[in-house]
Amino acid sequence: IGMSASSVRRGGEWCTALPIVPGERRMCKEPQGLHTAGCMVTRGKLLPRKNSTHYRHFTVRAAGNNSEETGRDTKAKWDLGRFVKTLWFFNKPSSPFNLVKDTLAKPFSKTEDSESSMIVLAGTREREAENVVIVAGATGGVGKRVVTLLLNQGRHVRALVRDVEKAKSLYAPVIEHGRSSGCLELAPADITQAKTLLPEYFTGVKQLVWCAATKIVPKEGDTEDRQKYYQGIKFYDPEVEGDTPESVEYRGMMNVLDALQNSLPKADGIDIFNPAVKKDVIFGPIDDVVMGGVSSSMLSVSPLGGEQGTPAGIFAGNVTQANNGGFASVRSRNFTPSLDVSAYDGFEMRVKGDGQRYKFIARTEDAFDGVGYTCSFDTKPGIWQTIRIPFDKLIPVFRAKIVRDGTKFNQHHVSSLQLMLSKFEYDGQLNPSWSEGSFELPVQYIKTYVEDPSIPRCVMVSSAGVTRPGRPGINVEEEPPAVKMNDMLGGLLTFKEKGEDVVRESGIPYAIVRPVALTEEPAGAELELDQGDTIKGKISRDDVAELCVSLLEQKDMANVTFEIKSTVPFSTPFEIDPRNPPPSRDWGALLRTSKLKPHVTGKTIDGVYTGREKATV
Repeated sequence: IGMSASSVRRGGEWCTALPIVPGERRMCKEPQGLHTAGCMVTRGKLLPRKNSTHYRHFTVRAAGNNSEETGRDTKAKWDLGRFVKTLWFFNKPSSPFNLVKDTLAKPFSKTEDSESSMIVLAGTREREAENVVIVAGATGGVGKRVVTLLLNQGRHVRALVRDVEKAKSLYAPVIEHGRSSGCLELAPADITQAKTLLPEYFTGVKQLVWCAATKIVPKEGDTEDRQKYYQGIKFYDPEVEGDTPESVEYRGMMNVLDALQNSLPKADGIDIFNPAVKKDVIFGPIDDVVMGGVSSSMLSVSPLGGEQGTPAGIFAGNVTQANNGGFASVRSRNFTPSLDVSAYDGFEMRVKGDGQRYKFIARTEDAFDGVGYTCSFDTKPGIWQTIRIPFDKLIPVFRAKIVRDGTKFNQHHVSSLQLMLSKFEYDGQLNPSWSEGSFELPVQYIKTYVEDPSIPRCVMVSSAGVTRPGRPGINVEEEPPAVKMNDMLGGLLTFKEKGEDVVRESGIPYAIVRPVALTEEPAGAELELDQGDTIKGKISRDDVAELCVSLLEQKDMANVTFEIKSTVPFSTPFEIDPRNPPPSRDWGALLRTSKLKPHVTGKTIDGVYTGREKATV
């Protein structure tokens, strides 16, 4: 099939159409007297030479061949109805019911100019603080030590405190002597009252250290600084003062974790689109019909389209360059409320590829047409792949052009997600693996992910003995006072165990530390770690605080529960020579050599004590 040589006027440029043969590649020489750009001919397409100043692609279709619509200059019937349908899908007015629901779903928060409820004691508060460690029970015996150690490491610490004046007095020596290089904020709150846990307290928080505990006092009274209680060796007949163990240990933990639900990550991420378990995310097409093209696509759910016959979304359609088009995409309706994914490191997809390069787009604006934070990903034909899109790889793009001065991806406000197959990459570059015609990309799920879920995000200080009340075969009279007096103390250990369960069921990577009797002795004694909740003895609060801080950085320590004690006999005082203090402890080595197992609790289930084995229900 051939065409006669002729001059064709196009877009103000003179181009030359020459006789062509399918599959032939040849140089198009510029005829004298015509203002044309040199072109290459390949498979009916005239492409510019590298040194040409004319960069428009010009496709020639031989006379009589009307079976394909392949050229940018090919005209096809535009579907106005589909265009209107697209706009209506993404801009449909909300019903009065949804308007009320959407309004209530938006959290009430302070404006940027309003004064914060938090008090800065040390360092400088950053406007958008990240990597904050929040400490509950920050004025207690272990909590105050945890805060001090974190500050000495230069960490940003937010302390949940009920008594602000007490906290100021407590931390004044640390701040005045300049031993702290971190930032300390006091967040006035009562963990037993959810309404006092303001949203601003949890912005930027990445880890939690729980040191909160029921206040136990000697019936005969105590000194102002609670010396009788803190010494931990001599027994004083105890009683609960103030809030009950249920309020503090159990409901307090529920309140704090609920307030942290957008700050601390779940180990498995959160499902955004997963037809097997989540059916409320609806995708609609945004194809090149919005700019006059005729490509088409949709995302439908196939009950058997996923791996091993599970449900999956199928992004499929037909993409063509006709009418200057060249892309097909599907996009979710705006999430209500928007998604806060700041606890995570990126998006993850499970897809079955077709060999083409696709785009993943996350939008942080509710507007129909705006900047999309985009990352391209390649697929392998016929193979299921796990694709990870780190947040820091998302670039701001508007209509296939990179926004050079664009803002950073806002992880706190994700409005919608989009998948796209496009001829174009960015700034006029072409997709190297794009091809016209039908395509299909099965999508098993889209979710968030944590780069390293083996590091604990929540470290909880509980207590040895929490599983012993009611354990078959145990001699209560031989147990520590807390076990013997559990009922008298309002179920102190029972509700500590319930608090542990709240942490385990949250999905957050955790480490639960169960110390034996806490003392004011110095750190440095030889320690023993165990699981199964059987050990007794004593341990320094200094050691427990150091352990908690260390766990915030320890790999492969997620989802472990263990007890810890000193090997020094309970009745033998432990002292150190200030002139020859013990060396710093290598907590990583101690934890590794202890060979702690995840998911071991020492609980009794259906009348059977699980011991050091993984607890299953």
